[in-house]
Amino acid sequence: MSDFTTRPEIRGTFGVATSTHWIASAVGMGILEKGGNAFDAAVATALTLQVVEPHLNGPAGDMPAIFHSATTGRTEVLCAQGVAPAAATVEHYRAQGLTLVPGSGLLATVVPGAFDGWMLMLRDHGTMGLREVMQPAIDYARDGHPVLPRVAATIADLADFFAREWPTSAAVWTPGGKAPEPHALFRNPDLAATYDRLATLGEAAGGDRVAQIDAARREWREGFVAEAIFGYLEDACVMDVSDSRHSAVLAAPDMANWRATYETPLSYDYHGWTVHKTQAWSQGPVLLQALAILKGIDIAAMDPFGAEFVHVVIEAMKLAYADREAYYGDPDFSEIPMEHLLSEAYNAERRALIGVAASMEQRPGRVPGFEAQADAYVERAARDFDVGHVVAQEPTMSHLTERRGDTVHLDIIDRWGNMVASTPSGGWLQSSPVIPGLGFPLNSRAQMFWLEHGLPTSLEPGRRPRTTLTPSLAEKDGARLVFGTPGGDQQDQWQLIWFLRFVHFGMGLQECMDAPLFHSMHFQGSFYPRETKPGEMMIEPAFGPAVIDDLRARGHIVTVAEPWTVGRLTAAMREADGGLRAAATPRLMQAYAVGR
Repeated sequence: MSDFTTRPEIRGTFGVATSTHWIASAVGMGILEKGGNAFDAAVATALTLQVVEPHLNGPAGDMPAIFHSATTGRTEVLCAQGVAPAAATVEHYRAQGLTLVPGSGLLATVVPGAFDGWMLMLRDHGTMGLREVMQPAIDYARDGHPVLPRVAATIADLADFFAREWPTSAAVWTPGGKAPEPHALFRNPDLAATYDRLATLGEAAGGDRVAQIDAARREWREGFVAEAIFGYLEDACVMDVSDSRHSAVLAAPDMANWRATYETPLSYDYHGWTVHKTQAWSQGPVLLQALAILKGIDIAAMDPFGAEFVHVVIEAMKLAYADREAYYGDPDFSEIPMEHLLSEAYNAERRALIGVAASMEQRPGRVPGFEAQADAYVERAARDFDVGHVVAQEPTMSHLTERRGDTVHLDIIDRWGNMVASTPSGGWLQSSPVIPGLGFPLNSRAQMFWLEHGLPTSLEPGRRPRTTLTPSLAEKDGARLVFGTPGGDQQDQWQLIWFLRFVHFGMGLQECMDAPLFHSMHFQGSFYPRETKPGEMMIEPAFGPAVIDDLRARGHIVTVAEPWTVGRLTAAMREADGGLRAAATPRLMQAYAVGR
């Protein structure tokens, strides 16, 4: 392996912060410098990401986090994934003439989750006050930040649509009727005022930080924020991706009665590492399933940049993702056969399906008692959906079109050994109209439900959509590693490749970041219009013509991406002796790791 990297791997002992935007990473490190812990820093980083990457996440979006507390010694998941509203039934959507939940607009909204999730983390695990962690985001929203070229392009692409159909969005994103120029200072005074008011009302609850944070949470779900949301939704009927106008089903009690929660991660042992992921309401377990399939293959004997490595990993991904589509969903509503899906015997059967040629079939496993779900997926994947003109597709990966972003990610570790990995998303500026006076839109996560009964991903009131958001935490012999990436369905694919190279080939964190990536589009997509592309994959050109030709000879339908456009990984690690490391991808020239 080469020691060359595009940037240094950050090393230190005090703290590290890495995220998908350099400003947010600097904010997180600033909190650590002020004496805050990793949880304080994560909240400040995340709120700042909502300001500087509004096309990729927002306060009314969703957030899973996986974290390790040095105080409790426990690794846990924080679930801030909002649920389907009480009026969100299959029958209601079908009565609108829909066969899919639209990928944008008000019908796609579930309960906003991100803000409450961050406040819960701050209250229970942080040390700082509400104002101190919110102030950086307030300042950047009020005083301006250099707008990313990709944000400017997204807004410019949608400016006419905003002016015609979503005037509340036009007022925020195209002030004076113009999209911002790349790198120009962009301000969102309404969002600044919203966050400042939440902090002020929190402070009015008294000097106790817990009381302040709980007051802000109440204001969010029942106070002025909720009043603004439901005042707007009362008579709003807006255009969405279905080329029709629809109203929301989200109601005030849905938001008032929901809270973010904690839960136990799902874990799997792989070559000495214990990998922790979110449960099956996300795609998190698919990484563990892929590792279980690959566990019986001598990955270390392969060239990590060769065709055999790419082929075997792609085929393992296809099998794991087929099971995701057949069996995953909210465990509170459906029985998920996860013990069987991670068993040695089952994965020996799955492993045997990897052949010398690329598979073109959707091949979910046959789990006893769940065969109907496997059959339903195969049938569903074969459908040809006529979705009409797509106005504003959901984020999946930025190289596909300027109307798509991906999401954001952060990894933070402090000097005491607290660590957080989180992949916030939802509430994209391109997916839903801005709520007047608040400066942010709602989310569109309901598009991940199916409008048919009997599936673990069927639309049902109170159920969590099965998201693509999937941060990771792994540990071995006293060392702990947090990592993740934006990228929709690609998230666990890129993380898998990164982790395999890290575990088997002695590559450093940054060296793994810089190495070329690939992913499969074979299985059914999670985002509207839910496309299936059998046999198709995307690969970075740095693999070289010989590898690409070899893959095509094996039957893969290969699209070669533009250079440096696949994946937005970040990672941070605490060694057993307390040494800290961090890295961030150079792709898209946004992510950055800082530390000392």
